[in-house]
Amino acid sequence: MAKTTPIEFIRQVRTETAKVVWPTGRETVMTGVMVVIMTTVLALFFLSVDSIFNAVVKALLSLAQ
Repeated sequence: MAKTTPIEFIRQVRTETAKVVWPTGRETVMTGVMVVIMTTVLALFFLSVDSIFNAVVKALLSLAQ
């Protein structure tokens, strides 16, 4: 494997970085909003599932007494 000099490495990094398509400010904000919305929806879903399991376990434990 050929060794790359630090200067050549920096040139390659700059070349590859120039190829990156960076998101616009609007795209970044919209993605952030979608992350917050999906996180909230999933949190509510898991809260409801956990509450249902909690109620079932409490009901089963009350039958055992």
